[in-house]
Amino acid sequence: MGKIISLVNQKGGVGKTTTSINLSASLAHLGKKVLLIDLDPQGNATTGVGINKGDIIKSVYDVMTGNCMGQDAIIRTKFHNLYLLPSTINLAGVDIELMEKSMEQHNTEQSFSKNIQLKKGIQPIKDLFDFIIIDCPPSLGLITTNALTASDSVIIPVQCEFFALEGITQLLNTIMLAQKNLNPNLDIEGVLLTMLDSRAILCLEVVEDIRRFFKERVYNTIIPRLVKIAEAPSHGTPIIQYDPKHRGTIAYLNLAKEVIERNGNTKRTN
Repeated sequence: MGKIISLVNQKGGVGKTTTSINLSASLAHLGKKVLLIDLDPQGNATTGVGINKGDIIKSVYDVMTGNCMGQDAIIRTKFHNLYLLPSTINLAGVDIELMEKSMEQHNTEQSFSKNIQLKKGIQPIKDLFDFIIIDCPPSLGLITTNALTASDSVIIPVQCEFFALEGITQLLNTIMLAQKNLNPNLDIEGVLLTMLDSRAILCLEVVEDIRRFFKERVYNTIIPRLVKIAEAPSHGTPIIQYDPKHRGTIAYLNLAKEVIERNGNTKRTN
């Protein structure tokens, strides 16, 4: 059975999309069949794996609005074992559409839940993949709620900076609300430290603070702040393809190995 993992943090610039792309590509490189879901209206994960938005016919927007099922919108990327459910700018208005539809259905006493539309769309394809990685937008709105409802667990990327823990309480409260009201099986998969500048003493102090706060949930792997990691998506490729021997490649491969290990190294059965 496939594992659905959302990368969530309402703060922007913490490496969420970069990690979604590179973790997905690294898992695929290690022999796992992976679906990357771009749930951010900016669509950076889509372009980050080399997909031209102009070529997209159906997207995650169509899945969430009920115009198609997940399998109808999946694109096979040029990278082995890596598939994409793409995003377009249309997704920016999906919150309002789902709210309006929920109100309409409520007035007619028909059943509609605005929080489970993504789950409904991808549940039939869950077992086709070893891992489904969801790149969430930098907000805690209805799109992210749909991701939390559809997911088995979340990875929280946390930047190694002074204000790293600011807003984490709000995020954890959102996760707990999702557990209570929508998805009782939702778990925190792990906390990932990103953008480490090992030369800065403050960064190392932040690492210790986060490890004290989250304890064993923190991954051993720390993603360093490196130019090539930021550069690779602009070329439509994960770091593992952009520079296979780069330090960033090694870091994301180590992260992928930790994710596999925490999930018992299970393999999808056809």
